[in-house]
Amino acid sequence: MKKYDVTALGELLIDFTENGKSNQGNPLFEANPGGAPCNVLAMLAKLGHKTAFVGKVGNDFFGEQLKSAITEVGIDSTYLRMDDEVHTTLAMVHTYPDGDRDFSFYRNPGADMMLKETEIPETLIKDSKIFHFGTLSMTHEGVRAATKKAIHVAEETSAIISFDPNLRPPLWNSLDEAKEQVLYGLEHCHILKISDNEIQWLTGKSDFTEGVNWIHERYQIPLILVSMGKNGSRAYYEGMMVEEKPFLQKNTIETTGAGDTFCGCVLHYICEHDLKGLTEENLKEMLRFANAAASLITTRKGALRVMPDVEEIEKLICNTGISRVSRD
Repeated sequence: MKKYDVTALGELLIDFTENGKSNQGNPLFEANPGGAPCNVLAMLAKLGHKTAFVGKVGNDFFGEQLKSAITEVGIDSTYLRMDDEVHTTLAMVHTYPDGDRDFSFYRNPGADMMLKETEIPETLIKDSKIFHFGTLSMTHEGVRAATKKAIHVAEETSAIISFDPNLRPPLWNSLDEAKEQVLYGLEHCHILKISDNEIQWLTGKSDFTEGVNWIHERYQIPLILVSMGKNGSRAYYEGMMVEEKPFLQKNTIETTGAGDTFCGCVLHYICEHDLKGLTEENLKEMLRFANAAASLITTRKGALRVMPDVEEIEKLICNTGISRVSRD
């Protein structure tokens, strides 16, 4: 038995999300803790899993806020490093009327980019059942080397490797470079969570199943999840394709963290059931639970501190009249 269920590596930053206007008509922003890998871990911690984070923030006010936040939600912050020279990465989140959003990053450089290969805690990764990462830790050479070392350690110890590209085009020198690193992630993962627009960009296929087939022709990935926003989600596993409808909310505020919440719930299901021998009913149950959780997070500002608990998720599922498959 390994000590940690899931360890993630990557960015931890402040998401400045719009929160009304001042008396002068100026936009007000709330400093929410964020970053995709820690959002995933926060969902897992809320569901009772032992999690740890590997990354770097600035030794500044925001860095202290982030360390306190992840500790507060139950993520082991022992391996979060503080940089004395580079400030914590910031992201300005602009929300559109339909709840979708756009990002502007203050990261030239940002502390999350400063993680070094020599700072990878090999013992932690060796003691983790699942290792999760994305591509924001692969945009620059130093942190890219650190990420690849962590992946190598995870492979050596037969950990399940989970990958979410989480593409943010403004952070890359070019989309060709981004594609090269995404393909590296595909080569080394067992679970791929990819969004509808990302799979179309990567494969050039407008049909998601054709896109997944394009990936399968090149990489042996046991479980591929395609998140489709308002159209729900799909799971591709051992020749099966399972699709589940979304849980649409009338009071959606923004979609920040929805994909991370979805991904955390998928990893929760894998922690509980393993990656082998999943049935069609298993996949349906997994997607239903993940879709419900993702919909709940769209009704809240931020994500990391406000993840839904299992009772909220199951209540939403039950209120739709969908019967659930009993857990093992």
